[in-house]
Amino acid sequence: MLTTAGMIEGAQACLGRHGAAPLLIGTAGWGLPRASQHRFAKADPTGTHLARYAQHLPAVEINSSFYRPHQRSTYEGWAAATPPAFRFCAKLPRSITHTARLKDTEPLLQAFVHQVQGLGARLGCLLVQLPPSLSCDMAVADGFFGSLRRLHAEGGIAVEPRHASWFTPEGDALLAHWRAARVLADPVLHEHGRAPGGWPGLVYCRLHGSPRVYYSAYDAALIKVLAQRLQTAAREAGSVWCIFDNTARGAATDNALDLHGEVGG
Repeated sequence: MLTTAGMIEGAQACLGRHGAAPLLIGTAGWGLPRASQHRFAKADPTGTHLARYAQHLPAVEINSSFYRPHQRSTYEGWAAATPPAFRFCAKLPRSITHTARLKDTEPLLQAFVHQVQGLGARLGCLLVQLPPSLSCDMAVADGFFGSLRRLHAEGGIAVEPRHASWFTPEGDALLAHWRAARVLADPVLHEHGRAPGGWPGLVYCRLHGSPRVYYSAYDAALIKVLAQRLQTAAREAGSVWCIFDNTARGAATDNALDLHGEVGG
């Protein structure tokens, strides 16, 4: 398994140049772990966890949408609880990615996109996380991303594949055609995953924890290096996200806050 440091060193390899970009740092979900709550002391104590979170971090990834649908009104409420510059990334349902495996998903996509559009301008990105067993069938993938792009015409699309067949020039070309970025994930599963791929206008990093996935915290030295790399990426790509998914014991929150501080947030 490749190292986080190696992933970071390769992060600039396929970034395009599209001018200055926002740097959106957050966690998968907006829970406030007990050990980190003192860092939100200045937030309005009467607000929801989301409202307090959004006073300190600029973005969040909605993972609950992977497991169950939410009413459009729920998304509208989440948007209303956050500042205008705050951005959400919503994860596509597993019914689309894992059960249907991207085939014949138009009705499911229509329902999901209608729901998340309740976020309005605060919807910054959609995340498509694929099961490790799902190989890149070019015809199926082309039809799926064509449908998704028609429904989500201008917003960001980030794709986290885990099967080796996606980490190829052909896979990257297909994603780039539909303006979908291949996620730069840690731990890195395949050699070509050391750098982002697909459409270079969006860079999306998902840090799951290493060496223990979902549990391990990232140390201060790595956070400093990551901050430097992301700042470079933000000068070269159209939009840059960094989401910490090492949430099992709450490490994600401190890592995100530390990184946000390092980049001047």
